[in-house]
Amino acid sequence: MNKPFFAITAFILLSGCEPPTSHTLITLADARKHPAKLTDIGEAGDSAGDIVTFDQPLLDKNRQAIGNNSGFCIRTQPGLSFQCQWTLTLDKGSIQVAGKELDQGTSYLSIVGGTGIYARISGEMQSTNNKDGTFTQTLHYRAP
Repeated sequence: MNKPFFAITAFILLSGCEPPTSHTLITLADARKHPAKLTDIGEAGDSAGDIVTFDQPLLDKNRQAIGNNSGFCIRTQPGLSFQCQWTLTLDKGSIQVAGKELDQGTSYLSIVGGTGIYARISGEMQSTNNKDGTFTQTLHYRAP
């Protein structure tokens, strides 16, 4: 193929593409009424392989219900962290996240996919344990 023809064709095709828009969404996973359930696997007590499952209300920053927060975590480093995967289910779609959830401090997880208006989403979620039975989840994402 002729190089100038290819370059012009690529420019025409790409010139109609707009860059993804950046967004921030702040949610609150509410584990106060529906705490996570720990299934102790292997050695008694905190040990690798233990599984935590959860299905909790998802609130907006004003603590109004906006959806559901559900998923699971597997203990990988006792006393330090879990490897987790969960879904934030909202009115117009869902957002899936995965990554290392630390016992203390803020965790940074990948946004790995979405449905509905969140289809083709990408970005990062910060998860912080508020030590009151809630977790602040700040999503920084790009969507077409």
